[in-house]
Amino acid sequence: MEQAVLQMNHVNIAYEQECVVKDFSIQVQPGEILGIVGESGGGKSTVIRAAMGLLENRGRVTDGEIIYKGMSVTGATDEELRAIRGPEMGMIFQSAALFDSMTVLDNVMFPLNMFSNDTLRERTKRAMFCLDRVNLGEAKDKFPGEISGGMQKRVAIARAIALNPQYLFCDEPNSGLDPKTSLVIDDLIHDITQEYNMTTIINTHDMNSVLGIGEKVIYIYEGHKEWEGTKDDIFTSTNERLNNFIFASDLLRKVKDVEVQGMEG
Repeated sequence: MEQAVLQMNHVNIAYEQECVVKDFSIQVQPGEILGIVGESGGGKSTVIRAAMGLLENRGRVTDGEIIYKGMSVTGATDEELRAIRGPEMGMIFQSAALFDSMTVLDNVMFPLNMFSNDTLRERTKRAMFCLDRVNLGEAKDKFPGEISGGMQKRVAIARAIALNPQYLFCDEPNSGLDPKTSLVIDDLIHDITQEYNMTTIINTHDMNSVLGIGEKVIYIYEGHKEWEGTKDDIFTSTNERLNNFIFASDLLRKVKDVEVQGMEG
């Protein structure tokens, strides 16, 4: 097995005096898609933000270690973390987080203007390539307020891959989208991860996403890693908390029964 490109070893994360993530450990392999699921407030977003060095409101890692490609970054300075984040990490935020006063093209060019030494022509060409990849080349001169929520998420994906990052972090990428648009976003994230051999971590409560594109799944419960396995393992898991979370609806319970019967048959 290849060396893990991201490790979190027995990490505790606190805001003020409250420990919100406890003894959390993961190992993420190159090119892997990891889905992190759990109830709202369970610690999913906190884990992703800690991995990126983006903890807010006095959040901090109080114990444990975060390692990128064999190098510990737990005590790294803000400047050192920015140097890693810029070229190596792409982020898709829950709200798309586009600049309303910038055109679609300028939004995608933003990280290129910040971190790339290429000429303006080369940066523009790269931004247009990314927009074309998400089928939004024709929207380049529009402003975020002039396009739909699903299109905004696709712009966010284009911006996230502009610097050809090694890691793609997705915080609730399907939040606020209808089921059909969510599938488009899932397919884009899956295909782009494979095309560019990125390592992708998705924080979501959308089980369609997890079962559709996640290879490894972690379930967080009240700040603890309650369960870890493949998406296929979910259907045969005996973890009561996991089952209560994932198969809360009658429809999903029926899906589980069908899947289990198929495995047994």
